[in-house]
Amino acid sequence: MTAIAIVGAGLIGRSWAVVFARAGLSVRVWDADPAVLEHLPDDIAAMISDAGADPAIANHVTAFPTLAKALDGAEWVQENGPEKLEVKRALFADLDRLAGPEAILASSSSALMPSAWSEGLAGARRCLVAHPVNPPHLVPIVELCPSPRTAPEVMDRAEGLFRRVEQVPARLNREIEGFVLNRLQAVLLAESLRLVSEGVISVEGLDDTVRHGLGRRWAFMGPLETILLNAPGGVPDYMRRYGSMLAALTDGSARGEAFTEDAGRIVAEAFPGTDIRNRQDWRDRELAALDRHLRSRIERNN
Repeated sequence: MTAIAIVGAGLIGRSWAVVFARAGLSVRVWDADPAVLEHLPDDIAAMISDAGADPAIANHVTAFPTLAKALDGAEWVQENGPEKLEVKRALFADLDRLAGPEAILASSSSALMPSAWSEGLAGARRCLVAHPVNPPHLVPIVELCPSPRTAPEVMDRAEGLFRRVEQVPARLNREIEGFVLNRLQAVLLAESLRLVSEGVISVEGLDDTVRHGLGRRWAFMGPLETILLNAPGGVPDYMRRYGSMLAALTDGSARGEAFTEDAGRIVAEAFPGTDIRNRQDWRDRELAALDRHLRSRIERNN
């Protein structure tokens, strides 16, 4: 697989372009807004520079004025359109009609299950969700979610592609609302908002607990390996020691009621005067540094 089409060149689409171009693949980009395509070279160059990567990566990215031209010869299509079901259905109808018969059609959707927008398509077997974390050129996880009609060989090809471009594919066996990452995030965020809203801890204290506690371990191992290592006898021992205590905590943990305007106000007040764009740029520089560090450790350990 050598040619990639990026449909929608917003922040996620541009980041995907860097991911594939970084691996030496030919990246063909289209967006419905001509102004977005006009600024694409400068935007791509800035992302590459901020990530500390080789400027020559940009030579693999080309903008095309029409969707049909961008799809011509593409073997993988990464869609990054609005999270609106009817818009996505219409867009994938066009992709299914215009893309080559063997091209895989993937959506970056973070909320819409693939069966919802691929229903009725002749090429539904080649459709799936490839959900990244923003921005994917700095955070490598990609959730691969099939619909009931997605062919197993399509999932195999998807997994192979993302390993080739040095992303980390997490393959779901079936579709589920929110996929995996957002379901995990929602539970942690609900309890975080509840603890802050009830005055148990400050916003800073909550973020520090995750940033300097859970996050330190989660940067290189997941929660299930964490419990494997947190008891002398492994997971069975952990369950005997802590299972009932944790069960009682989860029985009383926050759910959807935690997502209130009052909770949002409390969090916002903890970050007065924040320049969101500048803070996003800071975040991306930190993510780039962390990504380089973790990738170098993986290379040394292989």
